[in-house]
Amino acid sequence: MSIKDIISEAESLPVKERVIVVDRLLKSLNSPDANIEEEWLKVAKRRLSELRSGKVKPVSGKEVFRKLGRGSIYDLSLSPGSRNGISALSACLHVLR
Repeated sequence: MSIKDIISEAESLPVKERVIVVDRLLKSLNSPDANIEEEWLKVAKRRLSELRSGKVKPVSGKEVFRKLGRGSIYDLSLSPGSRNGISALSACLHVLR
């Protein structure tokens, strides 16, 4: 199976399954540190609770990237040693599952 076939097949999966695939792939790039993962999970759960309670207001991704001076998430780069970025994304994906 070619990389093109794998991507095509992955893109045809339901969103929740694609989230799982992305999570696993990111973890395979840089093994997560259990302590960092635990802390990011706490942060993600707290932020989700704050959003649901109305304590904070959501900001669209478009607005966030505009303020960062970038066009989209695709303009961001994670270096191979960027454990915190991968851990943060992993925690967010875990909370969304």
